[in-house]
Parts: sequence; C-alpha cells; structure tokens
Amino acid sequence: MSTETTGTTDLKISTASIALTDVAAEKVSSLLKQEGRDDLSLRVAVQPGGCSGLRYQLYFDDRNLDGDTLTEFGAAKVRVVTDKMSTPYLMGATIDFVDTIEKQGFTIDNPNAGGSCACGDSFN
Repeated sequence: MSTETTGTTDLKISTASIALTDVAAEKVSSLLKQEGRDDLSLRVAVQPGGCSGLRYQLYFDDRNLDGDTLTEFGAAKVRVVTDKMSTPYLMGATIDFVDTIEKQGFTIDNPNAGGSCACGDSFN
C-alpha cells in the first residue's frame, strides 16, 4: 500500500482493503451518471449500532478525510473510500450488487464478521 498526500489530507491508496465486483462497480457508475456527478466516491463505513453491534453504511461522499483509504475499480475508475476506523473491519470484504425478485441492492460479504443478525444489516 502506498500513501499519496493531497493538500493537508493523507489519503492511502490501497489495492487490498476491499473488493467491488464488476456488477457493483457498474451500478455505482450508473448511479453517479444519473446524478450527473463524477466527483463522488462510494464511502463504506462501519458504525456502532444494529442488533449485532456494528452496521454498514454506504453512501456517496465528496470528502477526503485524514486516514481515508481509497481503492479504484473498473474501467470507469469507481472510487471506494473507507475511513481509518472502518478499514480494519472491511479488509477482505467484497461488495456486490444483486437484482433478483427476492432482493435488490448492495451486499457485503465480510470474512471479518463473526456473526450477523436476522435483518442482515449488522454484524459483530
């Protein structure tokens, strides 16, 4: 992993922290095009809460915070950012996008999660 300094913010460029499937990268790129924005990154965070102790948050963000880890995916160079607290929890995790009759949305397969709740939105 290398570190790139941009202004006053240290941004770590990573190739191994988190994975985004091609399907998920295409969906993120499509959503950004719908919004007419190319300056946003998909921020993936782990926050306290949920019935298992921790929960995921995925949202678009235009900020670069101190200690963020940035990973780029696909031909469209989709950017995924994790904060320094969330990165250890997300090492080796894979984000996918599913679109079936039963379910539509982003899913996270995280080998670091010791267990999850029935709602599927939190882990420990």
